[in-house]
Amino acid sequence: MRARDFVDDFGNVLTRLVAPEGRLTVSTLFDVADSGRPDEVAPGALEDPIDALPDDVLGFLHGSRYCEADLLADFAWSEFAKVPAGWARVQAIVGFVHGHIAFDYKKADSRRTAFGAFTDRVGVCRDFAHLAVALCRAMNIPARYCTGYLGDIGVEPSGPMDFSAWFQVWLGGRWYTCDARHNRPRIGRVLIATGRDATDVAISTSFGAANLEGFEVCTDEIFPEVAPEARRVVSVA
Repeated sequence: MRARDFVDDFGNVLTRLVAPEGRLTVSTLFDVADSGRPDEVAPGALEDPIDALPDDVLGFLHGSRYCEADLLADFAWSEFAKVPAGWARVQAIVGFVHGHIAFDYKKADSRRTAFGAFTDRVGVCRDFAHLAVALCRAMNIPARYCTGYLGDIGVEPSGPMDFSAWFQVWLGGRWYTCDARHNRPRIGRVLIATGRDATDVAISTSFGAANLEGFEVCTDEIFPEVAPEARRVVSVA
């Protein structure tokens, strides 16, 4: 087996793995320290003029494989143009997407795009993120897709854990976290990678014959009395 890390065009660290034929199990276990505070809320954050955007942010204004900003532009401008620009407009988009899509694990579809989620009105966390990203870009607000972990910390458990998706918007010279799936600030969000959409930040991309037999994701708050050997392991088989 051969493995090496590299950095992609968006600054994410990826691992390139060449595995022999046969069963492969990948497991990870790690501790992440954060502030313990919920996602930041910034009512005063303003939109930056396009001519003032950094070069590496401009690309997040364009449509992409799963975020067809052009197909949603007419709706976006008719729905959100009268909302004050900046944080209020972004939150209006987040609120719309949260109420427009019904969350349903059984309706997950890796081929569904933002426009598909808009018309189907059903999906999983990636669909919420894709639609919100596309609507923000249609309004000339830079937005990027995020993948990571989001455990049930500070909220009631909502079923088996999984990887999660949300998005970030560029306002006032920096990125802010937004989550149309939950539509509330959350604690314990662990960012893995950012990109234009899910294509850029897939948990794994395989080439050749491969069948996923199962996976388990566990994201728990660590308490001092829990020994490392007692913690659960994240594995993908």
